[in-house]
Amino acid sequence: MSSRRVLKAAQAIREVVSMAIITDLKDPRVKDVTVTFVEVAADMRMAKVHVSVMGDETKQNLCLKGLQSSVGYLQKKIGNRIDTRYTPRIQFQLDKGLQNAMSVTRILEEVLPAEKRMEAESSEADSSEAVSEPGNDGQTASSQDASPEVGDHV
Repeated sequence: MSSRRVLKAAQAIREVVSMAIITDLKDPRVKDVTVTFVEVAADMRMAKVHVSVMGDETKQNLCLKGLQSSVGYLQKKIGNRIDTRYTPRIQFQLDKGLQNAMSVTRILEEVLPAEKRMEAESSEADSSEAVSEPGNDGQTASSQDASPEVGDHV
């Protein structure tokens, strides 16, 4: 279980790194980056910053190299923000959670329209059978029972 202090440090690191990426970094390799979450070790000496990069794999690798080259600057910004004995060393890791979610959504969209078409066809067939049943000329069962039969005297 993470302590409250570690969680607060992780949140502060996430804020500092994401704002620095947006406002301060001038590296052209660092584009379309989102800091998803930060994991901080219990002794607060290491921090894994998980980032999501939109684009193909080469763009992602270039962005990670750009982020690794700016680690010293980002650690200095973190050291100014949080007051601890040691400034955590930063490691960047690519977070593929969003990409996996997009691929699952794409697969579901390929599969589900086929099921929806089949459901729509079956519901249309059911509704057409309910509208025109053979032998039902608009009479209800109670009106057919009320009609006199042969041998009944009225």
